[in-house]
Amino acid sequence: MPILPPGVPRELRGARAVAEGTVLLRDRARRAAAALVDGDVGVVVAPRGRLLFALRVTVEGERITSYEVIADPDRLRRLDVAVLELPGLTPPSRTP
Repeated sequence: MPILPPGVPRELRGARAVAEGTVLLRDRARRAAAALVDGDVGVVVAPRGRLLFALRVTVEGERITSYEVIADPDRLRRLDVAVLELPGLTPPSRTP
């Protein structure tokens, strides 16, 4: 599975562009789980238990101000990832 679907730009700037880009990636959300990524708030996507990419999120006040998508296999191997179990949320299934 490619990280970005065809037509999705590699970098988005501005709240509107990020919101619209996020909608294009909504199908991937089924496989996403809240996590700590190197101790920072984040999200991981790991279909069938294989880490495809991680997002490291920056929060200021009550707003997400930026996020970094990490998809490079070498960087992914070095990450310390802890999937969080949050009340009311079910982590994605490990089966297809």
